[in-house]
Amino acid sequence: MNADHETRERLLEAGERLFGERGFRKVTVREICRAAHANVAAVNYHFGDKLGLYREVLQRAIDAMRATTEAARQAGKGQSPEEQLRRYVKLFLRAILSPESLPVHRLLLREINEPTPALDAIVEQAFRPRIEYLAGVVARMIGCGPHDPRVLPCIGSIQSQHVAYMRNPIAERLGFRFEATPAHIDEAAEHITRFSLGGVRAVAQAARSSLASRSSKAMPSRRTSPRPRCRRS
Repeated sequence: MNADHETRERLLEAGERLFGERGFRKVTVREICRAAHANVAAVNYHFGDKLGLYREVLQRAIDAMRATTEAARQAGKGQSPEEQLRRYVKLFLRAILSPESLPVHRLLLREINEPTPALDAIVEQAFRPRIEYLAGVVARMIGCGPHDPRVLPCIGSIQSQHVAYMRNPIAERLGFRFEATPAHIDEAAEHITRFSLGGVRAVAQAARSSLASRSSKAMPSRRTSPRPRCRRS
């Protein structure tokens, strides 16, 4: 590894940490270079400017998200939608609870709360492929198309459950403590899966009941009108 490459890596590591802690706008190029033990001109040399460095840092987070989505896609290949969801949940929960993922999630949270011009790249390259995959899985369980308005709320409910298992001082004070061991993660993943499957099935059942109700109301009445009486001549 040559000196230029080593400097570039140190800048990326320092940028990931500082951007995650304070956000893009509150971190200066000088602070990043100082943390990376690099010349103050190094950011411009390697990345063009601070936004260029930020985009590269975010790209690492994007690549990690895409890898998790692709791993879930491959793990669920040829399986039923219920099993596809189970495997996705397990892989996703393992990914977000690994110690290595903490800087990634901190960085993404900063970007979501304080959007920059790099937000579109995260949406299109990381979030949209994941949501499209889950939309296909959920839609097959409901028996509708992936763009059906019932699908996206189901995905939101599934995804939001994972957040409860991330370290949260408020949840801990309320008594919800979670030790992220492999066994506990798998138990939590199975709970999320069972809960999610129950919810999606309830949505599907409600849709079938609503359709049956509309169909019965739309059926023409079988009652016949009385025959007209013939007049006597």
